[in-house]
Amino acid sequence: MPQIIVENLVKHFRVSQRDTGIFGALRGLAHRRYETVKALDGVTFEIGSGELLGYVGPNGAGKSTTVKVMSGILVPDSGRCEILGLVPWKDRSRHVRHLGVVFGQRTQLWWDLPVIESFDLLRDIYRVPRHEYVKNLDEFVAVMGIESCLDTPVRQLSLGQRMRCDLAGALLHSPKLLFLDEPTIGMDAVSKVAFRQFIKRFNRERETTVILTTHDMNDIEAICDRLMIINSGKLLYDGGLDALRQQMSFERSLVVEMTDAGSPKVHPAAQLAMMNGRRVHIRFDPKRISAAALISDFTAHNDVDDLFVEDPPIEEIIARFYEGNGVG
Repeated sequence: MPQIIVENLVKHFRVSQRDTGIFGALRGLAHRRYETVKALDGVTFEIGSGELLGYVGPNGAGKSTTVKVMSGILVPDSGRCEILGLVPWKDRSRHVRHLGVVFGQRTQLWWDLPVIESFDLLRDIYRVPRHEYVKNLDEFVAVMGIESCLDTPVRQLSLGQRMRCDLAGALLHSPKLLFLDEPTIGMDAVSKVAFRQFIKRFNRERETTVILTTHDMNDIEAICDRLMIINSGKLLYDGGLDALRQQMSFERSLVVEMTDAGSPKVHPAAQLAMMNGRRVHIRFDPKRISAAALISDFTAHNDVDDLFVEDPPIEEIIARFYEGNGVG
């Protein structure tokens, strides 16, 4: 049985409109105009226990609205949403016991308190047994590298430090579900790698379901097994990353480090895309020529120090998908 069931979820917002300038403001006082924004327009999906899911789309697509409905923060206009057999906005007190949430633009920690005191308060709120709390805290502090932050008020932390502390706070009660909304904002490269490794390990060891919404496609590629793409409140894609690559492009690249700089001889079924000194990028379609055949031909006609085959960047694949589906 699916852990999360969403059927025909609809959420519209009524937004007031106003003409520019002082006269527009005055006219707005007398005759207020409204526009209906379709944040969610019939969204349907199911998520099984222990999945790693990426949920992406442009700004205003409906990602955060979906997460807020599933968190119990927003009530939809219509549709069905059940998580672990509970309706989030009706059974919120029971629902949040199984839920961890990290919003990149907001913190669940107390602004003027040291981080460790916020953690202690969260332990009391979620009624986490002392031994479980200590075990989780020790693990998260070590993995996320936040030991030096524990006695610091939250308001004095950098954005990257706060995000790591927020993630640790969201997991102290060992939730069955973890919602991450732009969780790596402000993190440096080392922290991002540690974050990705930690999420995958946490998911593997505890079978926690993770839903990640982000504009950082590297996070999606590193963490998620399944991808959903939303735009204008409608779900446009639901499947694996590899399937999306196959759908949008069969093209791959052979990157070669030549022994000497110069014009290489390239098989007619492939195309020389770029040269930068001794480094050469060759595009090819595996349907026309296999990677093995291309490598064999290239090394037979050119002096090579090193080479490797790479797929198109995930950002390029998502961009092509947006273009093909009229996403602005």
